[in-house]
Amino acid sequence: MSHEGVIQFEAEHEQRELETRRFGELVCELIAWREIMALTGLVGQEPGLYEGAGYGNVSARIGPRSAALGRRSFLITGSQTSGNRCIGLGDFAVVDEYDYRANRVRSHGCVMPSSESMTHAAAYDASPLVRSVLHAHSPVLWRRRRSLGLPETDPSVPYGTPEMALEVGRLYRETVLPERQIFAMGGHEDGIVALGRSPAEAGGTLLRWLARAYSEACEAEGGICRA
Repeated sequence: MSHEGVIQFEAEHEQRELETRRFGELVCELIAWREIMALTGLVGQEPGLYEGAGYGNVSARIGPRSAALGRRSFLITGSQTSGNRCIGLGDFAVVDEYDYRANRVRSHGCVMPSSESMTHAAAYDASPLVRSVLHAHSPVLWRRRRSLGLPETDPSVPYGTPEMALEVGRLYRETVLPERQIFAMGGHEDGIVALGRSPAEAGGTLLRWLARAYSEACEAEGGICRA
């Protein structure tokens, strides 16, 4: 059984600072959406949830659309930074290359990249139009994934694995994922992934579907009560 937040790929990581001049503006855009996700409970860390590990992460492509598969480099929040109240450039890593079948990632930054890096990489390989990926945890959206008609990965496939990366590619080819730009992770409790041509587009998609899930829950339950 896999554990939340544990890196399951072979990491070739170079410890060095990311350049503010190159990455600062995009990192601030990702941080803004991460903050919105934190305020809506889509990213964070709670002792009683997911074995106490941090959950949720954000990323964005930094290379040209024409980059080859396996080399579509991207910025991503670092492993186990989801619970940090304040983050900055030093809490991000750049994934330079990845190989699903070898289960290997090459990266650099002050922190190791998220354990979900393979899933993000698969989304970028699925289409050059995908430029940002937001991975959230939402019980209400995840529980209503089927009634809402969200594409869903095979429940038998664990997160952060080569199999999950292949599942993302399958969803993009065989389901309405290119149209809806959001999917549920069937074997990853509460896991929801939104895609977009920018962090703003991915964030807007995530929030629209979250609102739909709450609206449906309200109709089914006669109201909504926050814990």
